[in-house]
Amino acid sequence: MESIHVSIAAPSWSPELARERRRRRPTPPPFPLPSSSTRPGSSLSRSAARFSALFAMDVSQADPLKEVTLGTDMATEEDYASQARLLQEFTNICNIDKAWIFRSEKGKGSQAMFSISQPNLLANKRRKFILSAQISTGSSNSVSFQWAQFPVEMANASLIVPSPSGSKLLIVKNPENDSPVQMEIWGQSQLEKEFHIPQSVHGSVYTDKWFEGVSWNFDESLIAYVAEEPAPTKPTFNSSGYKKDNSNEKDCGSWKGQGDFEEGWGETYAGKRKPALFVIDIQSGEVRAVQGIASSLSIGQVIWAPSSVGTNQHMVFVGWSSDQRKLGIKYCYNRPCALYAIKNPFHQPEANEKDFKGDSGKGSTLYNLTQSISSAFLPRFSPDGKYLLFLSAKSAVDSGAHGATNSLHKIDWLADGELSLHQSIVDVIPVIMNAEEGCFPGLYFSSLLANPWLSDGCTMILTSIWGSCTVILAVNVLNGNVSRISPPESNASWEILSLDGDNIVAVSSSPTDVPQLKYGYLSNKTISTASWSWLDISSPIFKCSEKVKMLLGSLQFSIIKIPVKNVAACATKGSSKNFEAIFVSTKPKNDMPDPLIVVLHGGPHAVSISSFSKSCAFLSSLGFSLLIVNYRGSLGFGEEALQSLPGKVGSQDVNDVLTAIDHAINLGLANPSKIAVVGGSHGGFLATHLIGQAPDKFIAAAVRNPVCNLALMVGTTDIPDWCYVESFGSEGKNHFTEAPSDEQLSLFYSKSPISHLHKVKTPTIFLLGAQDLRVPVPNGLQYARALKEKGVDCKLIVFPHDVHGIDRPQSDFESFLNIGVWFKKYCK
Repeated sequence: MESIHVSIAAPSWSPELARERRRRRPTPPPFPLPSSSTRPGSSLSRSAARFSALFAMDVSQADPLKEVTLGTDMATEEDYASQARLLQEFTNICNIDKAWIFRSEKGKGSQAMFSISQPNLLANKRRKFILSAQISTGSSNSVSFQWAQFPVEMANASLIVPSPSGSKLLIVKNPENDSPVQMEIWGQSQLEKEFHIPQSVHGSVYTDKWFEGVSWNFDESLIAYVAEEPAPTKPTFNSSGYKKDNSNEKDCGSWKGQGDFEEGWGETYAGKRKPALFVIDIQSGEVRAVQGIASSLSIGQVIWAPSSVGTNQHMVFVGWSSDQRKLGIKYCYNRPCALYAIKNPFHQPEANEKDFKGDSGKGSTLYNLTQSISSAFLPRFSPDGKYLLFLSAKSAVDSGAHGATNSLHKIDWLADGELSLHQSIVDVIPVIMNAEEGCFPGLYFSSLLANPWLSDGCTMILTSIWGSCTVILAVNVLNGNVSRISPPESNASWEILSLDGDNIVAVSSSPTDVPQLKYGYLSNKTISTASWSWLDISSPIFKCSEKVKMLLGSLQFSIIKIPVKNVAACATKGSSKNFEAIFVSTKPKNDMPDPLIVVLHGGPHAVSISSFSKSCAFLSSLGFSLLIVNYRGSLGFGEEALQSLPGKVGSQDVNDVLTAIDHAINLGLANPSKIAVVGGSHGGFLATHLIGQAPDKFIAAAVRNPVCNLALMVGTTDIPDWCYVESFGSEGKNHFTEAPSDEQLSLFYSKSPISHLHKVKTPTIFLLGAQDLRVPVPNGLQYARALKEKGVDCKLIVFPHDVHGIDRPQSDFESFLNIGVWFKKYCK
């Protein structure tokens, strides 16, 4: 029996310490270090990804490479070093986070600005910088990008938001302590304004892309934004007991108590206070909190209403109600929300100005615009100001599934300064239950450009999931017509970055191709009968080494259709249709297939897309084929297929994966004696189920924050409702309680991988984030310890400061490095 290996991942490291450690000890570290000639310096490329008291020890003063190891290490130091160098080749590829394009005042050409990030492994942070380019278009449908010689680093910048005209730039710098929030207003040549907003006014500005909302008004005099509400007053104590006159002044003879516990929004929001709405006057620097909003509402995604006489003083925002417990909201679109309108706090009403009418018919400060629908978010006004468009996740809210097919809606905006009491919500794109082969499967997206409109004023450009790809769509919001404008013959994934008038700047990538900038233009110059053409844009952003080019050039990929094994058991037509898998392999050189890694996404209502992923590219370059399975329940295949999974987790999804593996074997794509599996979250749930239900099929497994025991998870996770819905189906919403019965706990256990643990013999590596609130660390620890008890070879690495995603630069690097070494050991 080989013992379990327990590593506590350290927060920092250096090449000097690594060399000293190697001199003192012959066994390899779990996190091998690069030499000075191969020091890392950039970020992951855009990828799908699109996902503790126990280890709360102080390791800051400890040896950064300290490892608690029971037994012997499972690979030589040379193995770690060589794979570390290879992994760094892939982490040297940058990522575009956002892009903006500013049209020239003279109408000739435009200026592009790209916000780029790259990880700094030594500092365990991500660098952010701006790279600009001048765009020139020719008469023969040609375009050129003249790139700036060097990027400009945006040190400590939390948010960058250009004004509507492009003449000003807002830079927000959130503090790392109790210091004020900094807001800077830049002109074209200099800093024009700088404001320091103390914590007594509000905390950090939200930058999480969900609650996040920063919006300039139309004359660029005011900025609305979402930030943490001020910290509540806490009780003060001194040597005599309770101090009655509380103050914020520091006194060495007293201390602050904790006060009442405040429920947060779960995973990634630990320690953050409720998001609230504020407006700053950029002339005076005065900040006002927006009053009249119920204390039970958390605020996000604010935008200003269109500018017109008598109505230019309102904002629209998304509100999430939390009268009772706040459940985790990260990746969870099933939380009810609505659109609200409210007055600008700086507005001085005119005598003849009309107000919104609330339910009582009297003037109301706050107005719920979407009372008849359970979900409304990502509000956008049409260019003419007549319509308010928004996305809805009502399918998720109504069914309880944390992600489902979206729908797009619109309402008429107010006329003559007055909004109708019962506003009619019009469906622009309804939920697609079951699409015919090759047809539009429904909307699946969670972000939208600030200005997604073409010049006709009714065509919206957006990115959505279509099967195993992301595609670019054009949506006519007047008639609901949807057209796929990224090349339909492409199996790569496409994503819009920004609009250049009626042209599109996008990025395309695949599992075998690093991202490539694309420029789309109308071939026939007519939007209503649009035909789109795409040009490749030479860019310094996605540069990679010659070694990476060579390795990727030796790979190929395809999207495979997998027939459902037991069609007779399917309750709906959509659930009986083929599901998909992305297959990545080396180009044929002999008859013997490479060892296969089965890659499983989490969720389960998420999807693996055909975009470039540094971790998958790394594993492919080690000599593995990849089978990336989008089992039924994944996004992008219609609502019936998605809703077929809740209530059947641990059986239908497991059988789909086994069916996909057998399909690959039958096609001669996989050697049945050399198959490994990797997954995180629900993907880890599937991986641990598979090694229990099919114990002879896998020679190695790797899991990141896996769901191993639902009965344990339900009492500790930030999303206990997820356990009920996925175990019981949609009726689980009605069973949900914080005090599960013994019958419910028994069902949770029977649905869990731990119920099959007695059959497991597959060597497994566990990678756990100690700060994970979604699948708390005891879930993986319990399973790993139980494997140790029965003599199964396993390795465990716990990252003390990481949450569910394990995405801090050092942690992500160490995680996939160890996965690569683990699989190479068992798949030789």
